[in-house]
Amino acid sequence: MAQASIYEQVLDPANRANPYPLYAELRKTPVARQADGTYVVSTYHEIAALLHDPRVSSDLRNRPELGGAMPTPEDGPPGLPPSFINRDPPGHDQLRGLAVRPFGPPHTPGRIEGLRPWLTEIAAGLIDKLAGKNRVDIVEDFAYPLPVTAICKILGVPLEDQPRFRRWADATIDAVDPTTGTLEERLRRRAQVNAELGQYLNGLADAHASQPGDDLMSGLLTDTGGPGPMSREDLLATAVLLLVAGHETTVNLITNGMLTLLRHPDVLGRLNREPGLIVTLVEELLRYEPPVHILPNRTTLADIHIAGTTIPATSPLVLVLAAGNRDPGRFPDPDRFDPDRADNQHLGFGSGIHICFGAPLARTEAQVALPELARRLVKPRLVADPPPYRPNPVLRGPRHLQVEYDTVAPASPRQRLTVS
Repeated sequence: MAQASIYEQVLDPANRANPYPLYAELRKTPVARQADGTYVVSTYHEIAALLHDPRVSSDLRNRPELGGAMPTPEDGPPGLPPSFINRDPPGHDQLRGLAVRPFGPPHTPGRIEGLRPWLTEIAAGLIDKLAGKNRVDIVEDFAYPLPVTAICKILGVPLEDQPRFRRWADATIDAVDPTTGTLEERLRRRAQVNAELGQYLNGLADAHASQPGDDLMSGLLTDTGGPGPMSREDLLATAVLLLVAGHETTVNLITNGMLTLLRHPDVLGRLNREPGLIVTLVEELLRYEPPVHILPNRTTLADIHIAGTTIPATSPLVLVLAAGNRDPGRFPDPDRFDPDRADNQHLGFGSGIHICFGAPLARTEAQVALPELARRLVKPRLVADPPPYRPNPVLRGPRHLQVEYDTVAPASPRQRLTVS
C-alpha cells in the first residue's frame, strides 16, 4: 500500500486534534499535486492570490466529473439552485449584492451592531443556567445555542423549530467533508437536504410575504431597490446557506476561542482586566484557530502558473487556509497565540469576492461570548486536553468541550431575556 500523502494525513480524523505539524510539512511544497489530480495549496501568498484570481471558479458545475450539471435529489421536493457562494460573477455579484442589502452596510448599517446588547443578554442567560453546577459542555450549553438563537432572529425562523434544522445542518456539514464519498455523492446528499430545508423555509417565506417583519427573509422578499427582489428559488438557497453557515462556523469560533484561552491562562486573565482586548483577540483567534481550515472544490478555468508550478485548466483545487494562517513567510512566530499581533490580515474568513458573508455577525458574537465566559466562569479548567473533535477536516472544531469551574459569578445588572 502506498504511503499516505501529507494532505491525506491531514484528512485523517486521527490528526484532527493537531493538524498544524502536517500543515508545516505541506508548506514545504506550496502547490502539491495529489494522486487524483487535485492541487493542494498551503502557503499564504499563493492562497491569497488564488482567492483573488478570476481564473479560479467556485461554481461546481465547472467540475469535469459533473458534466456541467449539479446532482439533484433522488426523491422528495425539487432541489434548489446553487447559493451565491457556489457561483461565479456576474451571478455571484448580483445575488450577494441583493443579500447584503437587508443584512448590513451600506443599506442596513446598524443591523449587526444593534444586536450586541441583545446578544449579551442571551449569552448572560445561557451562563445563568450553569449556576449551581460545576461542569459545562461549552459546545452544547453555550457555543451552539448562542449563534442559533441569533441566526433564527435575523432570518425570522422560529427558534422552537431548531431541533428540526439541526438535523439538516448536521447532514449539510457532513456533505462538505471530502472523506465521505465522491464529489457527486456528497453533492447529491447535500441537494437532498437542501431540498427538504428549502421546502420548510418556503412555508416561512409565504408567511413573511403576507406579514413582513424586521427580519432578513422579509427584507429579501420585499426589497424593491437595486435590481429588484430575488427569485423565490434564489431566496430559499440564500436562506439555507445563511441558516446553516450562519451558526456552524461561529460554534467553532467560540469553542476554539474558549479552548485557546484555557490553554493560555495569562491571556484569559488579561481579557478580564482589559475588556478592549477582545477585538484584536478575536482576530488572532481567526488566524491561530480558524473555524474553517480548508476550502475544497475550487476549479481552475485556465492554466495558472504559481509558485513554480503550472496548474492545468479544469483541475480541482484545494486551498488550506489554516496552513496559510501559520505561514512563517507571512506571520512572524506564527505558532504563538498573540492577541497583540499587528498586521494580522488572516485568512480566517477567506478573501476576495467570496470572503465570508457573515463575518460581521461572527465577529460580534465571538466578541460578546468570550468575555462573558471568561468573566463569569470562576477558575475554569479543561476536563480533557485535547477534547474530542468532530471528524470533519473542513469545519474543524471540538465535538464537545468539557470545562469545570468553581462557581458562576453574578451577571452585570440587566434585564433578563428568556432562552428556551
